[in-house]
Amino acid sequence: METGMKTLKQTITLMVNLFIAVFFLMTYTGFAQEKVKPWPVPEKDKSLTPPASIKLTDVGVIAKGKELWEKHCKSCHGSKGLGDGIRAASLKSNVPDFSTAAFQVSTNGEIFYRIQKGRDDMPGYENSIPETSERWALVAFIRSVKK
Repeated sequence: METGMKTLKQTITLMVNLFIAVFFLMTYTGFAQEKVKPWPVPEKDKSLTPPASIKLTDVGVIAKGKELWEKHCKSCHGSKGLGDGIRAASLKSNVPDFSTAAFQVSTNGEIFYRIQKGRDDMPGYENSIPETSERWALVAFIRSVKK
């Protein structure tokens, strides 16, 4: 009888420890984070395009975007836009992974609008990056990063 009780206690202890370990992993590695909530963009902004002088595939434009990314975006979004920056875990909202299909279907206008206006933990950059051409350069860089 004592052996059966000992085995039962060991099993219960193991299950409790396993539950605690799984809970810890889910909480602190992002598994339990909520999905990125929808971020609607006004219809008029979805179709925004850069001025004709700015080509989003131009190497110089992308380089300028990378420079701005390093300064303003990398700490939360990570070096490749995967949502794994050093500050991401400390934010209340989930930082999106730009390589996902859900993000990739965003129009350039939607990305530009989100950079400009911000939401929740993400600041809007309309004032801190006042040059429209520089915000478009960020769009160019974001489009260039891949896993």
